[in-house]
Amino acid sequence: MTILVTGSSGILGKELIKKIPNVLKPSHKELDITNRQSVFDYFQTHSDIHTVIHTAALTGIRECEMKKQLAMEVNVIGTKNIVDAIQKYNENIYLNYVSTACVFDGHSEMYNEKSIPYPENFYALTKLLGEYEVKKLTKNLIIRTNFVGKSKWPYSKAFEDRFGTYLFAEDVAKGILEINKEQLIDIVHIVGDKKMSMLDLAKITTPEIKSMSMNDYSGPRLTIDMSLDTKVWKKYSISNI
Repeated sequence: MTILVTGSSGILGKELIKKIPNVLKPSHKELDITNRQSVFDYFQTHSDIHTVIHTAALTGIRECEMKKQLAMEVNVIGTKNIVDAIQKYNENIYLNYVSTACVFDGHSEMYNEKSIPYPENFYALTKLLGEYEVKKLTKNLIIRTNFVGKSKWPYSKAFEDRFGTYLFAEDVAKGILEINKEQLIDIVHIVGDKKMSMLDLAKITTPEIKSMSMNDYSGPRLTIDMSLDTKVWKKYSISNI
């Protein structure tokens, strides 16, 4: 029995494949989720798959706004292709879909699994549409979370007034595998036990980071408060450097 991780070259995918023995981690050439035939061929060939952890996504908010068709193809059609392949070849496959805190509008805080999504931008909309594709399956798990890689902050500044219950990718990977042992279904939020600003998060890996505010920003609408709560699972402490 085998676990397939899509998007294994991404921040979360890399952490997952470190923790899973004998994992299937196909390259884009081996499995192009936007190509329906590629997806169907892969699932037909790998008949021993029992779990899919679907992390592959286009996540850049500006990129999704500028390339809406590509965002739809990757985040929505790609997810639909996986769901359809599971329905055709093995409905017992347990699909874990990694979604985002950004499905909520960010005008309040501490959204739980029963809170009503209301996306602020096109990226978040595509991830929410992906959730609805996943719900077509009986054995589905939608994982909403908010994480970064444990590395130097990729920008010179970070928002002092944008918030979340952030974790590092390795913390989320740990949470996903713990939830998999319990075979939970429906929606689970993997959250940190502390609300912090994006600036505070950036300072953990990049102490010299400079501050900026939303007043300094221009671009697509952002989810300001991405803080999540959970009513069905435990909370995690963000790991140390």
